[in-house]
Amino acid sequence: MKKQVTVIGAGLAGSECALQLAARGIEVLLIEQRPTKQSPAHHTSNFAELVCSNSLKSTKEESAAGILKRELAGMKSFLLQFAQDTAVPAGGALAVDREKFSSMVTAAISSNPLIKVERREAVEIPAEPCVIAAGPLCSDSLYDAISQRLGTHRMSFYDAAAPIIAADSIDRSIVFAQSRYSEGEKGDYLNCPLNKDEYGTFVQELLAARRVVSHEFEQRDLFQACQPIEEVARTGVDSLRFGALKPVGLTDPRDGRRPWAAVQLRAENVDATAYNLVGFQTNLVWGEQRRVFSMIPGLGEAEFLRYGVMHRNSFVDAPHALTPSFAIPHTHIRLAGQLTGTEGYVEAIASGLLAALNTYADLIAAPEICLPKT
Repeated sequence: MKKQVTVIGAGLAGSECALQLAARGIEVLLIEQRPTKQSPAHHTSNFAELVCSNSLKSTKEESAAGILKRELAGMKSFLLQFAQDTAVPAGGALAVDREKFSSMVTAAISSNPLIKVERREAVEIPAEPCVIAAGPLCSDSLYDAISQRLGTHRMSFYDAAAPIIAADSIDRSIVFAQSRYSEGEKGDYLNCPLNKDEYGTFVQELLAARRVVSHEFEQRDLFQACQPIEEVARTGVDSLRFGALKPVGLTDPRDGRRPWAAVQLRAENVDATAYNLVGFQTNLVWGEQRRVFSMIPGLGEAEFLRYGVMHRNSFVDAPHALTPSFAIPHTHIRLAGQLTGTEGYVEAIASGLLAALNTYADLIAAPEICLPKT
């Protein structure tokens, strides 16, 4: 087998995979469709662009996310290191400056002499060996090619992203800096406190707001961990204040009391010039996002730098369609990242690293690494 590997997709998994293979002396052809063909959720042509939150979850050592980060660090993950190098204050979580992070990944790949980048859409499965890490926004033509090879049908769910606002448009006479239970530095999050009446009015207007019309999805297709905030609100008037708007661990400095509910804002970059609304994934039309979210105390004059959007995420039935090492049976074709059904940024990075290790194992006739069943 030739010691050159084709990697499709320069997202988190594909970027980690390409860098890991190159670090082992393997030539890589990395195919990325952006900017030739842009997806509904991407905004740049950079590699490893974070299209939803800028958080890579908890850093607490006792948490699953924290354990996975520690294991990736021990395996010398490139993207985890880049994330740590571009971290922004986020209490007990690892959040990054998404622009600096993706720029760092892009620079590392572009400057690597063993990685050749082609900016074009991959419409078919290339010659073996290859790793398909096209992500949940995989193009229809490539997904159809994968489905035909696997003999399976498309599986998908709907995901959403939250809005981002300009820091200098936030009313700091109302909004206060504080992390829950004072975790992290002197208040890594900004908090917009709501009293009972403000909360009730907000929920009422949120439920009445106009959404993007789509007949493609139904409620059952929404991803439980990343539902649009308006869909969460439909499950009950108190659902939000026991979820994304929970006030526990916070104290409003104006009266020394815990607010009825609170909207948290997390910095998008080290300079904190922009903030995202934590947990505010939405499918509202842009005008309604501006109208309803500006009702949040302290955001009356908010300048929206990016509005929330919804998009379809595709994946394959990995436990039934792929081998334990995430390969298409009887081939040297592996899948990696969220296309295999993993959820989360760090999980995608780990999947890309594992794909690189097993592809390299194939090349040198070494045993594969298969994760234990859970």
